[in-house]
Amino acid sequence: DDLPPPELMWAGKFVRAMRRGKWEYASRTNGINAVVILAEIDGKVILVEQPRAAPDCRCIELPAGLVGDQDAGATPESTAVKELEEETGFTCERVERLGEFYASPGMLAESFTLVRAHGVRRIGAGGGDENENIEVHLLPRADIADFIEQKRAEGYGVDVKLLLFLNF
Repeated sequence: DDLPPPELMWAGKFVRAMRRGKWEYASRTNGINAVVILAEIDGKVILVEQPRAAPDCRCIELPAGLVGDQDAGATPESTAVKELEEETGFTCERVERLGEFYASPGMLAESFTLVRAHGVRRIGAGGGDENENIEVHLLPRADIADFIEQKRAEGYGVDVKLLLFLNF
C-alpha cells in the first residue's frame, strides 16, 4: 500500500477532510479521539439517549466523550470517569481498557477506546452539560434488543457500538 502522504482538503473547528491518493476521509482536528464507556450497575447496562446533529435524530448510545478536547493531559480513563459522571450521574472506582476501535474505517480516521467501568455507583442526576440534552436508561442486557427495536420504530438512531448487545 504505497499511498502518498495525507493532504488536507479543508478544516473546520472540530473536523477536517483529508485526501490520500484516491481516498477521501474525515478526521477530528488536533488528533482528538473518543472514549466509550461500558458501565453496569445492579445487572443493568447504562445507556444514554441524546440528539445528534449528523443523523438529525435522537440516538441511543453508550456513554462517551472526547479525550483531550478540553484538557490536553486527559487520558481515556480520566475522560471516562468525567463523562460517566456528567452524562449519567454515575461514577466508578476503576476503568479497564478493552481496546481501540474504528467505527467506520472506510470513511473516518477517528478511533475510540472502549473501556469498562468497575465499581459503578450513583452520585448525581446526570443529563450532560448545558449544551446536551441527555436521558439515561438502565436496562438488563436481555432487554436491550427489544428496547433498540422500540426506539428504532420511534425514529431514533442507534450507535453501532450497541451491536455488543444484539444477537444476530
